[in-house]
Amino acid sequence: MTQQTKTWSQNPSIYQINTPVWLNTLSRKYGKHIDLNHVPAEVLDELADLHFDAVWLMGVWQRPTATRKSALNYIHEYQGALPDVTEDDVIGSAYAIGGYTVDKQLGGRDGLAHFRQNLRVRGMGLMLDFIPNHTSVDHPWLKQFPQYYVTAQTEHLEMEPDMFFPIEDTSGEKTWVAHGRDPYFPSWIDTAQFNAFNPGLRDATLAMLMDIASQCDGVRCDMAMLMMNSVFGQTWGWVAGEAPQMDFWKEIIPQVKAKYPNMLFIAEVYWNLEYQLQQQGFDYTYDKTLYDRLLEGNVDGAYVHLRADRDYLSRNIRFIENHDEERAAVAFGVDRSRAAAVTISTLPGAKLYHDGQFTGRTVKLPVHIKRQPDEREHLPLKNFYRNLLKETSDLIYQNGEWSLFDIRPAFEDDHTIFHVLAYGWRYQDEYRLIAVNLTASWSMGFIDVRNWTSMARFDWRCHDMLSDSDVYRSGEELIEHGFYVELEPYQSRIYRLTTHNTPVKNMLRRLIRERD
Repeated sequence: MTQQTKTWSQNPSIYQINTPVWLNTLSRKYGKHIDLNHVPAEVLDELADLHFDAVWLMGVWQRPTATRKSALNYIHEYQGALPDVTEDDVIGSAYAIGGYTVDKQLGGRDGLAHFRQNLRVRGMGLMLDFIPNHTSVDHPWLKQFPQYYVTAQTEHLEMEPDMFFPIEDTSGEKTWVAHGRDPYFPSWIDTAQFNAFNPGLRDATLAMLMDIASQCDGVRCDMAMLMMNSVFGQTWGWVAGEAPQMDFWKEIIPQVKAKYPNMLFIAEVYWNLEYQLQQQGFDYTYDKTLYDRLLEGNVDGAYVHLRADRDYLSRNIRFIENHDEERAAVAFGVDRSRAAAVTISTLPGAKLYHDGQFTGRTVKLPVHIKRQPDEREHLPLKNFYRNLLKETSDLIYQNGEWSLFDIRPAFEDDHTIFHVLAYGWRYQDEYRLIAVNLTASWSMGFIDVRNWTSMARFDWRCHDMLSDSDVYRSGEELIEHGFYVELEPYQSRIYRLTTHNTPVKNMLRRLIRERD
């Protein structure tokens, strides 16, 4: 029976798992074969304890013979990630699939449904991949429906011979089909390029997505911008024909949501096309801009980015690690990764975390293999994430009003304020004040919280949820001067502000001070 799609909270937290690798690791840990039907309850309970809204199972779809064969040609390149890699470890790219059928080795369609139900009873949803741009080079549609793909005439082959490969359709006629690509890189040789302008493909895509939507609560759409009329036309207009009037996603997403209103669509997107894809129906789009600025330690750039329209910001999904990026413990270093994690976890919008991120894994694994090397867990980092995710599961981050704050210098010519990013949340009588030092320099300054005017009536206990320490501030001083902070390199503070006295007591104290 098809399960009802999950109702999503605002600013959801999503955990990405490389499914074959995860199941292989569990199988080795428990000494028996584990598929999606048999994931131990304690493993699922641990995911639920981390307050995730959903689990994204990457790589569940069928990987055909040609995909694996292509990947085996590059087995030597996988040794950097897995020195003892064998041919048995190579399963082919998760993004050159032969069809939207759950791999039998992972548990098949029934196993996926069982896993989804196990998530559901723990309050979590299930997300899956959707690859709109291409298939494997031996997908059955190549013979059945070659018109769904970008094909070449003789003059096209003469112009770009390396972009195409030959197939024979069911009648035995040879057709030249393009390999999948984006406009800035060479073709992916294990893929065949869909024709986003073809109406038959759009109908078939809709049917596929309807079936996928019956099995999950959301999809992460790989390289979603490649199917936009403007981008596809730039890449393939010379051979694919004229663009239809309506953009691909504007035609597809509303029809899926008409049947599955809560189906979540997340776009992997770059090239400053995030807003356009939000307008075309995506619930969330990748925030690669903030990732880059965090990686650079570019505080001013982060401020500029976060001054954008609030609705746009709240429809970003943020990350410091995923299967395409370097491991956070390597890209940032463990200390810097904590500051970056606090930032992406406490901003409006969705959050994406990656399996292994919390334990400090350092090896970026190719998506073509099913086994990862053993690495020692970084227990302090694991505890940090547990505390952070517990804090950010609070309703203030779901229902509150978010504000970005400027910082005033502590004294003239003090430039350390340019190292710190500060903002806060307010929900009813609750407050959170977040300050993050994104640089390697010690910093101090006064956070300008004047728009929280009602704070002047009280004194405040300010409890740092990360260090479990307290400071006390006068509400009048907070409004007049700001909230003073000192931060070590890459240090973060998440202050929970609670009243320390009553308005009457505060009024009497002020009257006594004025009398004296």
